Amino acid sequence: MTTKYNEQALESLIEKHLTGYSIEELNDKSLSVGSFYESEDSYLSGKGYFIGSPLDFDKRYALDTKRFWDFLEKTQAKELAKLQVSSDWKLKILERFDRKVKKDGILKLLKKGLEVDNAYFTLFYEAPSASSAQSIRDNFEANQFSITRQVRYSLVNTGEEIDMVLFVNGIPLATIELKNPWTGQTAAVQGIKQYKYTRDASQSLLQFGRCLVHFAVDTDEIYMTTKLQGKDTFFLPFNKGDNFGKGNPINPNGHKTAYLWEDIFKKEKLAQIIQHYMLLEGKDKEPLSKKFYIFPRYHQLDVVSKLISDVQEKGVGETYLIQHSAGSGKSNSITWTAFQLIEVEDSVGNPMFDSVIVVTDRRILDRQLRENIKSFSDVKNIVAPAYSSADLKQSLESGKRIIVTTIQKFPHILDGIDSMVDKRFGIIIDEAHSSQGGSAADKMNQVLGALESNEEGDVDAQDLIIRAMQARKMRKNASYFAFTATPKNSTLERFGSKQEDGSYKPFHLYSMKQAIEEGFILDVISNYTTYKSYYQLHKSIEDNPEFNTKKAQRKLKGFVEKDPRTIRAKAQIMLEHFMEQVFYKKTVLNNKAKAMVVTQSIESAIRYYKTLNELLAEKGFPFKSIIAFSGAKTVDGIEYTEATMNGFPDSDTKDEFDKDEYRMLVVANKYLTGFDQPKLTTMYVDKKLQGVLCVQALSRLNRSAPKLGKKTENLFVLDFFNDSADIKASFDPFYTSTTLSTETDVNVLHDLKDALDDKGIYEWGEVEDFNTKFFKGVSAEDLSPIIDTAAQRFNSDLDFNEEEKADIKIKAKHFVKVYGQLAAIISFENMNWEKLFWFLKFLIPKMKVKQREEDLLDELLESVDLSTYGIERVRLNEKLSLDDSESELDPNNANPRGAHDPGEKAELDSIIREFNERWFANWDATPDDKRLFFQTFVEKIQQHPDYESKYLNNHDHYTRDIAYNKILDQVALQMRKVQLDFAKQWLDEHFKQDFKSSTQRALGR
Repeated sequence: MTTKYNEQALESLIEKHLTGYSIEELNDKSLSVGSFYESEDSYLSGKGYFIGSPLDFDKRYALDTKRFWDFLEKTQAKELAKLQVSSDWKLKILERFDRKVKKDGILKLLKKGLEVDNAYFTLFYEAPSASSAQSIRDNFEANQFSITRQVRYSLVNTGEEIDMVLFVNGIPLATIELKNPWTGQTAAVQGIKQYKYTRDASQSLLQFGRCLVHFAVDTDEIYMTTKLQGKDTFFLPFNKGDNFGKGNPINPNGHKTAYLWEDIFKKEKLAQIIQHYMLLEGKDKEPLSKKFYIFPRYHQLDVVSKLISDVQEKGVGETYLIQHSAGSGKSNSITWTAFQLIEVEDSVGNPMFDSVIVVTDRRILDRQLRENIKSFSDVKNIVAPAYSSADLKQSLESGKRIIVTTIQKFPHILDGIDSMVDKRFGIIIDEAHSSQGGSAADKMNQVLGALESNEEGDVDAQDLIIRAMQARKMRKNASYFAFTATPKNSTLERFGSKQEDGSYKPFHLYSMKQAIEEGFILDVISNYTTYKSYYQLHKSIEDNPEFNTKKAQRKLKGFVEKDPRTIRAKAQIMLEHFMEQVFYKKTVLNNKAKAMVVTQSIESAIRYYKTLNELLAEKGFPFKSIIAFSGAKTVDGIEYTEATMNGFPDSDTKDEFDKDEYRMLVVANKYLTGFDQPKLTTMYVDKKLQGVLCVQALSRLNRSAPKLGKKTENLFVLDFFNDSADIKASFDPFYTSTTLSTETDVNVLHDLKDALDDKGIYEWGEVEDFNTKFFKGVSAEDLSPIIDTAAQRFNSDLDFNEEEKADIKIKAKHFVKVYGQLAAIISFENMNWEKLFWFLKFLIPKMKVKQREEDLLDELLESVDLSTYGIERVRLNEKLSLDDSESELDPNNANPRGAHDPGEKAELDSIIREFNERWFANWDATPDDKRLFFQTFVEKIQQHPDYESKYLNNHDHYTRDIAYNKILDQVALQMRKVQLDFAKQWLDEHFKQDFKSSTQRALGR
């Protein structure tokens, strides 16, 4: 038989693995599927599947009727006999089946069976447990799994086919569209597109609830959905992950995606998914069409099955650290783990755990556990809350198998576990909300001794759990399962898996890198800009005492940062950026985008909040800000609380901030962790961020919001306090192979455009013509000739060699990437950049670059880090690469520096001189000269002929700002001639914005 490399070859491979034969092999032997199965010996020669015939598929009922009736006749003949007294007994069963599927979905029928008149039919026999009776094992083996190729499913377009359909007892479980990259077709593109646009979801097989899942599969990747909705269909990756990112690793024994048919399609694994994973989500009263199925992602299946296997092998008493990023679906992973742990049995068939305790502060998880248990268990009331050791005892005595408690009550639960040595517990710790504050923290300190907390009394949840466990001798009657995205070194040491070399690793990992690359969270550090503050201080005393240098520097900076003038300057920058780049850009989240202002302390938060409100009132902007902090704080002799400042209770803050009238949230510590608001796109940082807190705080922006069209390019962080190196050091241990660039120099666009212009690929008139037609909305066929002409020059006419082509295409891609990022940050008046951006967006796909090994070049073009290239070739912007390997944290230091360590000392003169050198712009001028220059600049603005008419007396915000920018540029042009240092800094857009704000403040406008 001739070897093939297309989709048919992949079909044949899957079919042969599952059934032992392929249609091609049967054809070579002149056998039909029917004659093949005349002998039962042919069955089970593969992995227990029958080869299905497309001729047996009933399009109306979406059933393989041969397998359906054969299963019922062989397993439930007595029940069938009750109905066979009627001549239309088959139609009666099919019609009843059809109505129930349309009402409840196939999952419920597989689990609960089908009642028809006085007969009851089991449609699927569940997989046995370790202690199940032989009859249960025999029943499971009586299930008839089958795989059918080229299924014609449509009553309308009768020739339309699905590549493969997987059935159990004639009932469809999964449809599969296969693609093969070797023929230029991929699952991610053509496979998904086929399901969305060319498969008729109104036909029975593809209607929601008729089938559990739909797979788009090629040899490299797998994507899945449980609900086909045309262009709105949302596909999830079903991949293992590769090098901590998306995709799949090389499989030395075959295709990368072979795990689908070699593992997932095993009869026992599919039975587990049906019994223990799949869920129907939606409100009880809603019709089926408003609901959706949850099918586990690969890493969720993987972590739960590995946890259960390890528990079965090692017994009770182990600890497990599951490092799963935001976006991993931890809530579902936890609920699946909890339910399956209570079903784990020891060697004699007894439950391995008397109870599973879930420690969480997410109220939604408590509700989710209760709802999900309904789907998994015939016994409903097995979930209960417990807030003390007495509650724990009472819950156990009343037969509760899953007990939910809060993180702050965790120490009391440990007391209960300590006293119940005859009971065995599984403890799942959900560290989604990473801090506890207020009175809860006070009570925990009483139980555990003093715990390190911030100004608002917040205690880190990981520290709390570790201290609670350290405060008691840990008994072996409990297993611990800790879920976190950002484990500290102490958490790794307590819960991690110890390696042979003495190190500790997570038991299971789903990295932030993979979550970002798979699109479940957004990359919060892709648009990170830092502002550097410049200060000059004067020594106002004659004495020159010595101080601890570092502490003095911090104190001096804190003094400056709290000054109302400093806060107003920064608040103005924040507000101007938010208005211009977020609020007035109506396309950003459908004009619903919000920002968070992160401040150094509660006092700073109060000052920022008041200043922002003053500026909002002055400028008449149509939204409000909210403040959030714990407790009460006295500032300037006045006591403030969150409730009194906002005008509503603290408990309403989250809900109020979700309203469109509130756009900015000012915080110090509160809401930096565990706060999910998908509309957050922008963060203004004026606080030292480092380590776990840095990652958690910035991750407030990473929540995806597909319905609002939230994208990575919508995210923006403006940092007044930290530099790029600080952020890199914080993200390295958790982000794995993510990159962070320092501020992008806009001049790179000039250089790239010049380089592209010089190549002669396009005439500027063509770029103008393209943009004119494009923005008029002309048809694609009118645009193609313009693009094709430029593409032909690049591809052949200009006779570039392949290295030159690669270099040009990389420059074009880099221009599009950099401009796309910067356009979201800064307002440009360079229309040529905008026009070239759109022209290149259409030209790049047609720029063909070939080498002897095409696939290697494609890999080069797609994987080359364009920012790095920009540094090496253009040398305009620095690029910071985060650690690409597994990061290592040092163990806790047994000898930390004391709080009153004298440190390095220096005289006050020296400290102030160093501070000024560090924080003041290095102009070659005295402070008096600088002050005179600034006063002169402001006076020239006031003397400008347009100042009064177009700015001072203009009440239209938009035209007023345009007028001021024009005046500012004209005055700057005059003043640059007398101050060279100013002329150099005027080229820096950030300096220009700061200077503009300063002049407006000086003018009182």
